[in-house]
Amino acid sequence: MCGIGAVACLDGSHLGESGDVLLRGLVDALAHRGPDDREILRDGPVGMAFTRLSLTDPVSGSQPLKTDDGSLVLIANGEVYNHRELLASLPAGTTMRTGSDCEVLLHLYRQHGLNFLDDVRGMFGLILWDKRNNHLILARDRFGIKPLYYHRDGRRIILASEIKALFTDPRTPRRFDWERALTTPAVPAAVYLTEDAYPTTWFEGISSVGAGTIQRIDLTDGSTREHRYWKFPGDADDVPTTADGFVEKYRALLAESVHECATSDAELGLFLSGGIDSAAVAAFAAERVSELHTFTVLAATTYHSGDAYYGHRVAKDLGLPNHQVVFDTQRVPDAQEWKRLLWLVESPFCGPEMYYKHELHRYAKSARPQLRGMLLGAASDEFNGGYSADVAGDGAWSDFDRNIRAMHRVGSLRNRPDLAPWWSLPGQSLISDEAVRRWAQPAHDDAYLAYLAGQYSKLQQYNVWHEDRTAAGSGIEARVPFLDHRLVELVAAVPPHLREELLWDKTILRRGMRGTLADDVVHRPKQPFFHGPGLQYTYRMVLAMLERDGGALVEESLAAPGAADLIDADGLRRTLKDLRERPADAQVEIALRVVNLGLLSAMAHDLPAPVKQLPLSAPPSSVEVADWAAQERTLEEVTGLSLGLRPDDVPRLAPSVLLLTEPADERRRYLAVDGVIEYVLDDDEPQYRDFLARVDGVTRLQEVLQEIECDWTSAERMLRDLVEQGVVEFR
Repeated sequence: MCGIGAVACLDGSHLGESGDVLLRGLVDALAHRGPDDREILRDGPVGMAFTRLSLTDPVSGSQPLKTDDGSLVLIANGEVYNHRELLASLPAGTTMRTGSDCEVLLHLYRQHGLNFLDDVRGMFGLILWDKRNNHLILARDRFGIKPLYYHRDGRRIILASEIKALFTDPRTPRRFDWERALTTPAVPAAVYLTEDAYPTTWFEGISSVGAGTIQRIDLTDGSTREHRYWKFPGDADDVPTTADGFVEKYRALLAESVHECATSDAELGLFLSGGIDSAAVAAFAAERVSELHTFTVLAATTYHSGDAYYGHRVAKDLGLPNHQVVFDTQRVPDAQEWKRLLWLVESPFCGPEMYYKHELHRYAKSARPQLRGMLLGAASDEFNGGYSADVAGDGAWSDFDRNIRAMHRVGSLRNRPDLAPWWSLPGQSLISDEAVRRWAQPAHDDAYLAYLAGQYSKLQQYNVWHEDRTAAGSGIEARVPFLDHRLVELVAAVPPHLREELLWDKTILRRGMRGTLADDVVHRPKQPFFHGPGLQYTYRMVLAMLERDGGALVEESLAAPGAADLIDADGLRRTLKDLRERPADAQVEIALRVVNLGLLSAMAHDLPAPVKQLPLSAPPSSVEVADWAAQERTLEEVTGLSLGLRPDDVPRLAPSVLLLTEPADERRRYLAVDGVIEYVLDDDEPQYRDFLARVDGVTRLQEVLQEIECDWTSAERMLRDLVEQGVVEFR
């Protein structure tokens, strides 16, 4: 990973010495992306800025890279994984001046012109100056894993790996795009974003080079040609005809992709959740990397979900070092920490997931200072059926199929709203899907491919964006083996009659990993990164952050340019106050997003210092786990899950809770919360029923447990459940 930036005149003029100030501003703003080196070049109409993170050829692989005659100049951020294979395809006598994996791109361009990326596998954003033709070439990889943004007017274009770097140019607008921010869906339905949709950049006047796209700009007159060298779903080679054939080929391609991503002249690490995705990457990477350190989040959420345990288990099975990185319930970022993270991420969707990943990278860098790259299990869910059960509403494949067809129809009818009333009658329709297909002209005839196309666009807007930034903040390059285009093309080519067999709950991957990973890992259900059991701890952290220092973050957000007209200040304050009583409510993230909008608007107006200069608190710590079962009590203590109760503590029902008894059967009781019956307590859960029946706000905990003949150890989980659900309090 590196930071790249450029300034180029679009009217045939030369940049001049004033361009040096802009170029220095670019390298300062991008310094966190490339701490190992920085270079500036200005020549004629073009200036280039480069900050380097050394993973390949650390001695001689600096940039800009040039051909031997100097006619082509390149700066690139990312990796060309198959560069050796591509080198072998070049004409005899081609001379390489460095060992950089990206240098091959210069020779491919000289040989193939705008088709130079057709056979390239990797992740990259690049800027190439063709001096002979006075063309500026901009391009990104097929999935937009590596970023490249720009602002252009009639005379000049400025480009950079991150938006904040563009703001160092006084001619670049620094206005938050409130309209796009408020109308971009939080979790976009697949059909609402097509593969041709460019992501929202959140700021007015800022554009991004499209994924799988090359732009050629004539620096004589600014005319631009756009060439799409890859479009989803691509074109898979040698498509199998059987389910076993698909599984075998998928496994072979994944192994090759991981091996390529695990090739580096610098140390690599791996984020290991213990799910099938990261476990598969770990298994294949361990075949190539002699000492691969793995990093797992140990928090209330991951302890409850089993992620922390399985991260430990998988690493132990594979013989890999595992760092259990502790996020206890008391770790709450202050206002300056959050604003730094938000400015780094540059997106109002900055939330708890980004915070955890950013801090995990920080820990990894502090524990392993020479670490330069991180392997991830990300982006498997999107194309392998990881969300199929969710979309099915916990039903079966037939429900998934029906629901994506409905989503496809709704998205298609956006093109023909005049047809929508025929579908608006409750529980029935009066026209067929064929009518919608014929007259609404959906992007895909196949609803399943439309769903995958939406996942492709969602990745660009959300996933690869924050994976890049959270890693970049610690000078680390995130590598994503599941985003090898050959893998995605293969699963997109699975024919309809095999989709249920292979793409329900990632079966194609699970079958492929049989015999390599333990059976319980292969078949372990999908767990969200931080959602699920224990989520209230994460949301309480968010609420505590927003309440710190009298709600300073909230008030700063409300004072931002544009906020007074577009944010209901009293409504936001009331929402946050109400959420204190229900910290597991997903509205916490919506409220945080509103706060982020204002903060980004304020920071664009008054630019913070470069990210690398902004202060940080100490990174998280870790705990060494040798025997999970023997250390469970310690792990609960370090995550803050241990309640720390004493025998003399007195339990009482929370003020909003009322225990009701069934008149005809005293063994059946009901628990009402805020006047609504929420739980039935009977012989299925006698311990809970009997405990609550004896809680009176006066009797000590030890006496209550003695009365119901419950020992302290077996009572701990019950007590934690009751406290987490807000049913019981202690004094």
